[in-house]
Amino acid sequence: MDEIIGLIGGSGIGDVFEQQLENIRKVKINTPFGLPSDKIMIGTFGGRQLAFINRHGEGHTLNPSIVPFAANIYALKKLGVTTVIGTTAVGSLTQRMKPKDLVIVDQVIDKTFKRQNTFFDSIAAVHCELAKPYCDRLRKVISNVSGKIGSTVHKKGTYVCMEGPQFSTIAESLMHRKWGGDLIGMTAMPEAKLAREAQMCFALISMVSDYDCWRTPKKKAAAPELLKEIIGNLNQSTENTIKLIEASLKSKEVFCDETCMCRKSLGLAVWTKEEQISKKHSEILKILRS
Repeated sequence: MDEIIGLIGGSGIGDVFEQQLENIRKVKINTPFGLPSDKIMIGTFGGRQLAFINRHGEGHTLNPSIVPFAANIYALKKLGVTTVIGTTAVGSLTQRMKPKDLVIVDQVIDKTFKRQNTFFDSIAAVHCELAKPYCDRLRKVISNVSGKIGSTVHKKGTYVCMEGPQFSTIAESLMHRKWGGDLIGMTAMPEAKLAREAQMCFALISMVSDYDCWRTPKKKAAAPELLKEIIGNLNQSTENTIKLIEASLKSKEVFCDETCMCRKSLGLAVWTKEEQISKKHSEILKILRS
């Protein structure tokens, strides 16, 4: 069976990517962590086989705090996916990352507190390395083709992940800038943590829709006009992101390299003795280690 590459789409891509896939079949997968956000769409794109999850569900019904992140990642792993590209819409915390720009994120600051951020509660004591939360090798694959899409692509950036669903206050936005944040959003975490626990190579492409509230607009606009502008930016960056993903897939680069450290992340991370892990939980661990 050909390698299946995972794709998780958020605001923007989540609602339109189904139109890009060919030979689609939809699969419902149960997991020990509940049902994923939606059925997983398996099809071909860019000459490769993809498994696509709409992070917020059909019709964008799931806010970031209730997205079933663990079920989404586990379902992809159960399908045999070992390489995942995620996409997110974000606000910019810096002047240099402008609306419509794309960012291949390399670091993240996790401010979330309501979400299941590990597979291993009540299973085992597991401590994965997360110094580099995104796969350097996979990020390089995407970066190498970024010049082909005719859009500004930043090859690194720090994503501040807030709980939401409300947006930041001005004071919070200014604080995030002082922390060194470049982007603000609500969905990067715990996705990257769970992907690392599943021994997956994971990369995140963020689409800048607007500046966060630290920046005072040069001209005042009514709320409907502002929303129209943001949606227009998101639509354009969605189109550019699809081009970037397609260019990456069409490249001859290896997407899953078994020598990558991401594929060995559980090697020294499980501190509980095997005999202390139940048969049921051992089956979960077996899938995550695959």
